[in-house]
Amino acid sequence: MKRFPRSIDLPGLAHKAPIPQAARVGALLCSSAIAGKDPATGQLPADTAAQVANAFVHMDRLLEAGGARLDDVAKLTVYLRDPAARDAVNAQWLQRFPDPHDRPARHIVEHDLQHGMALQLEFLAFVQPSDR
Repeated sequence: MKRFPRSIDLPGLAHKAPIPQAARVGALLCSSAIAGKDPATGQLPADTAAQVANAFVHMDRLLEAGGARLDDVAKLTVYLRDPAARDAVNAQWLQRFPDPHDRPARHIVEHDLQHGMALQLEFLAFVQPSDR
């Protein structure tokens, strides 16, 4: 089995705090809060839909870096500043999980996010053996 580092960080997504973007312990992969920053600039787009799209792409990248796939996601928590962003979240959700019989659990929480963030994502994934 391939050995992964416990802390997983990706270029363009760094936190100012000393917190990894994700951590893997055995088969469990957990993310920290994933914002919708533009990885090229490190800035949050003013457009909520762009932040949502960026955050889901960052989730995809963190899953891959941790040895996981979308099929391995057990739960996704979405923190939204404005509930009107649900449509943008649902569009990204359905793109990744189109089968209503094969989706992870999901919970949306309205939260007063800082620094202009429209949303944050957090996932839990159980990584399957690498022989698939």
